Amino acid sequence: MQTTGGIPGARFVDPVVLSRIGNLELVARNVVDGFINGMHRSPYFGASVDFAEHRGYVPGDDIRRVDWRLYARTDRYYIKEYEADTNSNFSVLLDVSASMGFASPGRVTKLEYAKLLAGCLTYLVHKQRDRVGLVAFDSDVVENVPPSAKHMDIVLHVLDRLKTGGAGNLRGPLHKMAEHFGRRGLLVLISDLYDEPDAVVEAVAPLRFRGNDLIVFHLLDPAEIDFGFGDPSSFEDLESGMQIPVVPDALADEYRALVRAHIDALTERFSSSRIDYTVVNTGQPLDHALFTYLTTRERLARVR
Repeated sequence: MQTTGGIPGARFVDPVVLSRIGNLELVARNVVDGFINGMHRSPYFGASVDFAEHRGYVPGDDIRRVDWRLYARTDRYYIKEYEADTNSNFSVLLDVSASMGFASPGRVTKLEYAKLLAGCLTYLVHKQRDRVGLVAFDSDVVENVPPSAKHMDIVLHVLDRLKTGGAGNLRGPLHKMAEHFGRRGLLVLISDLYDEPDAVVEAVAPLRFRGNDLIVFHLLDPAEIDFGFGDPSSFEDLESGMQIPVVPDALADEYRALVRAHIDALTERFSSSRIDYTVVNTGQPLDHALFTYLTTRERLARVR
């Protein structure tokens, strides 16, 4: 295990090592439990809960749940008990188009990373007793697991067997999905967003405008961010099969500027639409993505 710099105390192994374990449920359970135990404070995950009662502290209780105000008055330790009054709908929208099969040498593919992230999020949400679901898509919907409190195992099973598909098309499948998310919920889109910024935002707009909260994770391989190639070679478009001869040294600066402009444009447009957006480097452990999710959900819970 290694300690990451993103979250003090949170410990993660490299995604490459996680991908070799071969049991997505085991990976999700260990990553999430390690993440939560490693954080200095427990974020409010966003489940709608009401205070129920106090009970006496017993050894082993989480001291973060001690009512310190009551302690100041009584000199005794009491734990605050809560009960859920509603459970939320949560669905991962996972891009499995051909471009998600890319990986630079020594890295996991974007799809493998996305499956690890989706599995961890599903496990985390299931622990909150929320309903979990999954939709996988390329140019159309290829898998659909409706949100349910009983669907965690099904989601993990479907994730485990997902493969990359054909050319991607965000607009078609996302607009189709929007018709089926009638009940307000939380949607997490995981994709490499291979489209123009305006087209991306137009594709996700119906999901947001139907009252759902939306978090977008933009997955990029380190090579797609840094363009750390050296020797002249042919580059293949994974979705069209087209091959283009490239001299990396001549294009590196221009390429990085284009990537930065693409990310900046997405950041601006998503912000205007009140959609939470973060770039995820698939060469890094999962702590930043998980922390982004938790803090976003904490904020959403406060404004509901």
